[in-house]
Amino acid sequence: MLLTRRDLLGTVAIAAAAPVMARAQSTPAIKPAIKIGVLGDQSGVYRDLSGPVAAACVRQAVQDMAPHLNGIDVQVVVGDHQNKPDVGASLVRQWFDRDAVDMVTDCPNSAVALAVAAICHEKDKTYINSAAMITELTGAQCAPTTVHFAMDTYALARSTGTAMVADGGDTWFFVTADYDFGLALQRDTTGFITRAGGSVLGSVRAPFPTTDFSPYLLQAQSSGAKVIGLCNAGSDVVNSIKQAGEFGLTRAGVKVAGLLVFISDVHALGLQAAQGLNLTESFYWDLNDRTRAFTSRVLKQTDGVRPGMGQAGCYGGTVHYLKAVAALGAADARRSGRAVVARMKSMPTDDDAFGAGSIREDGRALHPVYLFQVKAPDESRGPWDYYKLVATTPIDQAWRPLNQGGCPMVHS
Repeated sequence: MLLTRRDLLGTVAIAAAAPVMARAQSTPAIKPAIKIGVLGDQSGVYRDLSGPVAAACVRQAVQDMAPHLNGIDVQVVVGDHQNKPDVGASLVRQWFDRDAVDMVTDCPNSAVALAVAAICHEKDKTYINSAAMITELTGAQCAPTTVHFAMDTYALARSTGTAMVADGGDTWFFVTADYDFGLALQRDTTGFITRAGGSVLGSVRAPFPTTDFSPYLLQAQSSGAKVIGLCNAGSDVVNSIKQAGEFGLTRAGVKVAGLLVFISDVHALGLQAAQGLNLTESFYWDLNDRTRAFTSRVLKQTDGVRPGMGQAGCYGGTVHYLKAVAALGAADARRSGRAVVARMKSMPTDDDAFGAGSIREDGRALHPVYLFQVKAPDESRGPWDYYKLVATTPIDQAWRPLNQGGCPMVHS
């Protein structure tokens, strides 16, 4: 049988391709992958309530969920938004466009949080905010790609403001961080104060961030208010409380209300300075057996630093996100953040940081909220034993009613 030139070329091509095909058949399949971006404050005023501990909590969630992910590989990247909306927005766009990130979490600073939420909506990527407190994330600027975990200004204001008026603190003056979060917290707290029968005598806005609060605290003192409400956070609230003590405001009978105080703030202040402070949180490491179990696991990555509610929110939000990813499959989860959030809303939440709960139509994660009082030094049994539980606000009372937020996704 004679072979034509075409036959010979075809035979050579098949022979050359055979090793390649064999290699392709022997190459192991690539594992499906998901990438999570932890966008926090790594170096600024909110580092202690975000920073490395938030990233450690996300990694702990990945570790805890690994046996349930059906072989899905989960990678974690960390970024610093420097408390600048343009920096945060630029980094998130880079994560989505170049680095194949599928979900963003943490994000203290409400101005940054709102900018990131808009980009995630535009790019159809999942956004689980746990550290910014502004209620607009589940209100007028809600989105089908956003979940708001841990806490917001409504729950903070309701718990602390109502309790202090009931305890006799019926006249207030606010020292407020001059940006979205501070203004929202003052607005929400004012509403609960007036509904409880109290009144607000005045307020002053402090630049963010600030180290010297003396002119603002002295103005508050001169108002004659029984309560000075601090609508700030991070090192700002620590400095405010320290300086209020230095000026003798508490010795003069004035109550100082830190409306957003994290356990990292109490640790920085020390019990001598912080004792007696009433504060609201949705997580405390020593609250129950499950919170202690979660904390004992994550401590291996935090050099003994206990997580606060925002950092624990990174854990709880990531656990529930990965449950949705496992249910959908990595390919579908990567294709649509909207689909992931819809699946998250369809399943009850349950994790070791917050226990059982759910995610509402507007993206608000629902769990109980707790009013704590900081212990005196002689009441503490050891390191980080700082709180005693005063009251629990149940789920149906803690959060802004669904029909009052103005979320366009809510249809009454």
